[in-house]
Amino acid sequence: MHDFDGKRWHDMGGAEAGPVPRDQHDFALWEKRVDALVILCQQAGLFTVDGLRRALEDMGEEAFETMTYYERWIAAVNQNLLEQGTYTPEELGTRMAEVAARGATYGEAQGAASRDGAAPGGADG
Repeated sequence: MHDFDGKRWHDMGGAEAGPVPRDQHDFALWEKRVDALVILCQQAGLFTVDGLRRALEDMGEEAFETMTYYERWIAAVNQNLLEQGTYTPEELGTRMAEVAARGATYGEAQGAASRDGAAPGGADG
């Protein structure tokens, strides 16, 4: 006999989870950028809030146990943009390698841009 209660694994409503932290936290710059990216993509018609939610729910239980809120959001944005055909996995991989080559910090990226004669965050940034 199957003990399905009608809930998917991510539906935690009513489950025992301990106290809810009431303190506020300052968002990291990258988290603010993810939030802005979601809004811009939705306004551009690249996906809807329903598409974002579907991608989040399809990630699986492990993602909710190991990834932060905004890590899940950026993964869901990426999934939607791939499905929309905004870019291919190959294009994404190439661009990620280019960005990684600039350096791990803004300072390193600025140094690389100065050596290359490009302005940091310019048209190719």
